[in-house]
Amino acid sequence: MTESSNVQRNLALQRQWYGEPLGDRVRRLVVAFRISQAQLAEVLGISAPMLSQVMSGRRAKIGNPSVLARLVMLERKVLIPGVAVGESDAIKQALEDVRQSQPSVGRDNLPVMHAANGEEAAWPVLREVAKPGELEAAASLLEGRYPALAQLLRRAANGD
Repeated sequence: MTESSNVQRNLALQRQWYGEPLGDRVRRLVVAFRISQAQLAEVLGISAPMLSQVMSGRRAKIGNPSVLARLVMLERKVLIPGVAVGESDAIKQALEDVRQSQPSVGRDNLPVMHAANGEEAAWPVLREVAKPGELEAAASLLEGRYPALAQLLRRAANGD
């Protein structure tokens, strides 16, 4: 099998396993956090060459579950208001939180991804940036103009 066909196979596997090529996910994080790939690799706990291989499709997967968990943690932290608007202190804090984390991956802390409309995938992210009471308050504010969004916030607050 040629290197090109290996890369194409690996990218197809990444789409199947991770929803899209890991290079796309990593590039968004590099831009959002204004860091280099090498800096991102260090935060994730993976070598820069390994990250490069995964991004380019020369490797199909991230073998260490903790590294994958940190990647997901960073994707969620992009939604923290200070990070989202590019505040330097918020970005530094988010990166340091993930760098220092020692995540364990089990069936109870993975996002649910099986709903037809995908809304359950948003719940862990919403719960990370706001407490249930805050989600309820936001739902009340939005209910008049955006009832579907208000309902989503309420379901995320209640976990149902």
